[in-house]
Amino acid sequence: MTTVSASEARQTLPKQLDRVEAGDEVAITRHGRVVAVLVHPDVLRRRRAGAAWDEADRIGELLAEARAEPIRPPVISSKRAEDLLASVRRDRAGR
Repeated sequence: MTTVSASEARQTLPKQLDRVEAGDEVAITRHGRVVAVLVHPDVLRRRRAGAAWDEADRIGELLAEARAEPIRPPVISSKRAEDLLASVRRDRAGR
């Protein structure tokens, strides 16, 4: 990764864009701290897609764990569940 100051980046923007197009990443600093990074859009898409796949894998593992456990008995009676559902339906019908 190439690092340039904000003022240098401003003066040499076409050169920095050529670097990014060639596959390099350019970190832009202000007062010695990185405040931005120029990255090719394809690289950014791959990184985001990778994170999405990681999250999908995590959710898949959670689902597999949940499927392996027996279903717990209900904590409320069927009558109570029906009463709650009827109440919600009445409230929605009144809107």
